[in-house]
Amino acid sequence: MVNSRAEMEIGRYHWMYPGSKNHQYRPVPTLGDRANPLSSPGCFECCIKCLGGVPYASLVATILCFSGVALFCGCGHVALAGTVAILEQHFSTNTSDHALLSEVIQLMQYVIYGIASFFFLYGIILLAEGFYTTSAVKELHGEFKTTACGRCISGMFVFLTYVLGVAWLGVFGFSAVPVFMFYNIWSTCEVIKSPQTNGTAGVEQICVDIRQYGIIPWNAFPGRICGSALENICNTNEFYMSYHLFIVACAGAGATVIALIHFLMILSSNWAYLKDASKMQAYQDIKAKEEQELQDIQSRSKEQLNSYT
Repeated sequence: MVNSRAEMEIGRYHWMYPGSKNHQYRPVPTLGDRANPLSSPGCFECCIKCLGGVPYASLVATILCFSGVALFCGCGHVALAGTVAILEQHFSTNTSDHALLSEVIQLMQYVIYGIASFFFLYGIILLAEGFYTTSAVKELHGEFKTTACGRCISGMFVFLTYVLGVAWLGVFGFSAVPVFMFYNIWSTCEVIKSPQTNGTAGVEQICVDIRQYGIIPWNAFPGRICGSALENICNTNEFYMSYHLFIVACAGAGATVIALIHFLMILSSNWAYLKDASKMQAYQDIKAKEEQELQDIQSRSKEQLNSYT
């Protein structure tokens, strides 16, 4: 057992004055040892501390991702159903002509269900990963040990988010195609409604051929709508709703791309933080080991010095 310098002085005093052994040494309590009711944190301090532990960047990216995916999946699902109704009623009266298109649209609706479920779970996982790697967690719960498995998982999230971001760029471009198609139909209807063409014989020559977009075969009947019939289609609720829902779905896909780019920046910075934390951890372990060895050497030196005296 290593004696401190104060204990050595007290022992020397007792050796020089034997009568003082009956008096016991009692340390005087310091101000820090006394109970201070004001030192305990209150409810406001605890709330501020908890709010400081929230990864706001990950939270904003999660909300943006959820909003974008919800808009894309919800509006896209309803818009696809409205598109099928417009095709069946006006552009392709024969069921066999658009049977393949109906199957593809139904399959896309099931894919939308899977996309919504996957991104709901993936967004929660990325938010939890943000809570784990944020520096505020270190302030709340003290030093935490970073492992190679944790750094590997963070690196995997970076790669997966990058792949999903590239995939959603394709989804964003694909969602712009029906917006372009409906815009062409709507602009043609606006030309028919314009005063320059209204009331003339050339109105019936203004047509829209949906077969040129490749969604129905060239032998589909009628496949082409002209004049007042086309204007009536633009005035239906199915066309109005489908057109605007496709616009909102395209905007939702764009918001999801932005959210994934935001997530990618957050995950990259978190991975770099974990890498630096692991290096700092290794440095602290080496430093603690060296300090322990130095303390052992000093304690052995003091024991040898006490044995000689």
